[in-house]
Amino acid sequence: MSYNEAINYLYAIAPPFHQVGAAAYKPGLDTMRRLMAELTHSSTHPLTRSPFPVIHVAGTNGKGSTSHLIASCLAAAGYKVGLYTSPHLVSFCERVRVIETSHITHQTSPCLISEDYVADFVAQHQTLFAELQPSFFELTTAMAFCWLAEQQVDVAVIEVGLGGLLDATNIVLPALTVITNIGYDHTDLLGTTLAEIATQKAGIMKPGVPCVIGESHPETDPVFLDRARACNILGEGLETTDCRIWFADQCGFMRRQRLRLAPDCELKGDYQQKNMQTAYVALQVLRNYTSFNFHLSPINLQEGFANVVRYTGLRGRWETLATHPLTICDTGHNSHGVSTYVQQLQALTHHTSHITHLHIVFGMVADKDIDAVLRLLPADAHYYFTQPASHRALPADELLMKWQLLHPDVPAQAFSSIAEALAHAQQAAQPDDIIFIGGSNYLIGETIRYYEK
Repeated sequence: MSYNEAINYLYAIAPPFHQVGAAAYKPGLDTMRRLMAELTHSSTHPLTRSPFPVIHVAGTNGKGSTSHLIASCLAAAGYKVGLYTSPHLVSFCERVRVIETSHITHQTSPCLISEDYVADFVAQHQTLFAELQPSFFELTTAMAFCWLAEQQVDVAVIEVGLGGLLDATNIVLPALTVITNIGYDHTDLLGTTLAEIATQKAGIMKPGVPCVIGESHPETDPVFLDRARACNILGEGLETTDCRIWFADQCGFMRRQRLRLAPDCELKGDYQQKNMQTAYVALQVLRNYTSFNFHLSPINLQEGFANVVRYTGLRGRWETLATHPLTICDTGHNSHGVSTYVQQLQALTHHTSHITHLHIVFGMVADKDIDAVLRLLPADAHYYFTQPASHRALPADELLMKWQLLHPDVPAQAFSSIAEALAHAQQAAQPDDIIFIGGSNYLIGETIRYYEK
C-alpha cells in the first residue's frame, strides 16, 4: 500500500472532521481504549503506562501555538520531544513530529512521521479498523501514539482534537494539563454556554495532576475550580503551596518575564502574548511541580520562544507569505479567534506614512457562527470571498450575500477557489497595500500550497 492509498483509505472508511463536520465526531473513549489495547497487545496502552511524560493541551483557541511553544522550549533544553497536533495544513504527516536538538550543530528541526510509516500502519491494521470502526481522529491518534512510543521520546505534547472530556486523546495520564482559553466554537457538540464548553475542556484534568489555565473568566473559573477540587489539586486556596492549579494571566512571575521573552519570538501575532504567557507558566509548573525533574533554564525558554517556527515547523499563525504587497495569513477561524487579529490588522493599515489599502481574502466552513465573525471584520477593506475545498465549506456566493446584508457599501466579490481569489487580490493590490487571508484552517492550507508553488 502506498502513502496516497493509505490516506485515501482513511478518508474513505472514516471521513475526517474537515470533510464532514459533526458526523466525524465520535465521542467516548471505549473504542480508543480497545484500539490501543489491540495495537499494543496489552490491557492498557503505552501512554497510560507513561514510558514518557505527557503534557495534554486543550482550549478553544491557541492550543496549537501553545503546544508548539512548549515543545520548542523543551527541545531547546535538549529533550527529544514528541508533538501531536491537528488539523494539518498541507501534509497529513504534519500532525505527528519529533523535535530534537542536534548536540553537534545545536540546530533543531522537526522530524515528521514518515509516509512509509503511515502506509505500513494502515496496511497492517485494516482488519482491526474494520472490526472496531474507529473515527478518523481515533485512527490518527492511535497512529501518533504508536509512532511516538517507537521513537522513544523523552516527553510528548499532545493537543486535544475537540473538547476534552470525550476526546480520543483523553486516554492519556499526563504529567501536566493545560487549558488555554474558552470561547464559542463547536457549540452544537460542546454546549451553548461558556460554562458548558469549559466543562468539556476541564475533562482533561486528572486527579493529582497539575493544571494551568491560560485565561481566567467569571463564567468558566468556577467550572475549573470545581473540577480542581474534585481532582484534589485545589488545596486550601490559590495562593497556598499545596494548590496545583494556576491561572496563567494571574501569575506575577510571568508578567515580570514577558517583556524579556516576547520580543524575539518568531510568532508575530499580538494575540500570541497570551499563548506565550500560558506556555511559560506551564513550563515553570512542569519544572517545579512535577516529579519528572525537567531541567529548563531561562536561556532554554528564551531560545525556544525565539525559534519556535524554525524548531517545530509551525505554520499559518500571522505568517508572512510575501512582502510586496505584504501578504499575511492566519488560522483564526471562529469569532473568538478572529477577534484576536482584527485589531492588529487595522493597526497595520492605519499606522503608516502613506495610504495603504487592505485586501481581505476570506472563506469559512458552514458550521461556524458566520454572522458573528463577519461583524468583527473591518469595513475599510476590499473583500474577496471564497471557499475551502471541503464538503463543510460555505459557498462563496452565500458568504458574499451575508456580508452585503451587513455592509452593502463595502466592495466585495465572490470566487469559487482560493487560487482565483488570490489572483484577483494580487492584481488589484498595489506594492504598499496589504493582503490578508483568513477564515478557515483549510483555506490557509490551500493558501500555503498556492504560495509554495
